[in-house]
Amino acid sequence: MGEIDEITIIVIAANVLFSLKGFKDYGFLDKYKFHVGGVQRGEKIRVLTAGFLHIDMQHLLFNMITLYFFAGIVINYLGASGFIIVYLGSLIFGNLLSLYFHKNEYHYSAVGASGAVTGILYSAILLQPGMTLGLYLIVPIPAYIFGIGYLLYSIYGMKKRIGNIGHDAHFGGAIGGYIITLFMAPWIFERNLLMVGLLAIPIILLFVLRRAGKI
Repeated sequence: MGEIDEITIIVIAANVLFSLKGFKDYGFLDKYKFHVGGVQRGEKIRVLTAGFLHIDMQHLLFNMITLYFFAGIVINYLGASGFIIVYLGSLIFGNLLSLYFHKNEYHYSAVGASGAVTGILYSAILLQPGMTLGLYLIVPIPAYIFGIGYLLYSIYGMKKRIGNIGHDAHFGGAIGGYIITLFMAPWIFERNLLMVGLLAIPIILLFVLRRAGKI
């Protein structure tokens, strides 16, 4: 890892400050978390603000550590402004997909930067497909295998409603990172067309299953 970029510090600091405020002030958390009923009443800002809140310190640390490891790759290829576009776009995509899947669940709520962070991860894989990740910090695997496997698990998590986890927000964030990165870096189609196709497989599968009523 090189030196952490200034924009990454700013994003991490914003997450930490808003999350710490939410830890201490439930009214603040309740006002700005993602909440289906609130969004449907017109409180659209929740789609954005929920991504800067976390439920506890473990949740916050996991997301920020993951962001730290992959932000630099996106910044190196797309610049600081491109990173912000991917980050915020993925965050919004994630919560919009949650809204799509839970539109009839008035009381459904969620918080966390996971959608944004997953979008940055998917963006980094597209931009640098040759990198490897350490499974359980030990076993090296190609990053694209991890990305595809993670989204397939997210589909399974959505279907089975595994744990208190916003699998749909993670998935939506990945879609956001995928689409925005390809739009901003169309040269990827020429250099890594196979990777573009492979990473699209779980995205296509999700909507096929949804259309078939399986999710």
